[in-house]
Amino acid sequence: MTYAADLSDTRTLTSETNSYIKRFGVLTYGLLAYGIGCLGLFWLILAMGGLAPVSLSTMQSESVLISILTNIGLIVLFGLQHSIMARPGFKDWLNRYIPTAAERSTFMFMSGVVTIIAIYFWQPLPGTVWNIENPVVQISLWSVYALAWVYLLTATFITNHFELMGLRQVYLYFKKKPYTALPFTRKFMYRYSRHPMMLGFLVGMWSSPYMSISHFVMAALLTVYIAVGIMLEERDLINRFGNTYRKYKKEIATFIPGMY
Repeated sequence: MTYAADLSDTRTLTSETNSYIKRFGVLTYGLLAYGIGCLGLFWLILAMGGLAPVSLSTMQSESVLISILTNIGLIVLFGLQHSIMARPGFKDWLNRYIPTAAERSTFMFMSGVVTIIAIYFWQPLPGTVWNIENPVVQISLWSVYALAWVYLLTATFITNHFELMGLRQVYLYFKKKPYTALPFTRKFMYRYSRHPMMLGFLVGMWSSPYMSISHFVMAALLTVYIAVGIMLEERDLINRFGNTYRKYKKEIATFIPGMY
């Protein structure tokens, strides 16, 4: 009896140890994914203002056509990753192979990776669209640029930054607490705009006193992606929240009240 009890205690201890290691691993992975995702996001934010380097790869083509096609391919990669991994069907498939708590972290990790790839391998294009030298206009545009990104980041905290970035999920998993989905929110800027994060992204991308052809092409392609992404996201939101979101969509503008 003593031997059997000791064996049972050993197995229980081993099981608890393995469980802790797994939960700690998922938490560590979530923190790493958050770091990689934020690195890609902040690099993109700074690059859009000309405050961080772009096109660091030595693999650069002298052909404008090949450069444009390469850049389109990079944004398509960016768009496919963000769109496919955000779909419920893909999430269900992924959750068969990884803990459900790590699903959002995996999205964040891959988002950071593809963003870094897109910026690093971006092909520079010759030419300038505009170069505003008036100091008053420059200051105004830089102010709008800064406010746009602050607005975007603020919007992530209104919805729950830690849920959006996957940290809440891995923390609850580590603490062995059940995950509960967050309710639909209409607080602060979400009372006037359905997609304030995308609004901040759009305004931030285009609010530059100096717009090179390279910047223009990146901003234009990302604008197209945002338009497609919003359409897919709203379809998923309707499937998830039903009439609650249909009513919200009728009452609240996509970006700016009274405009769109």
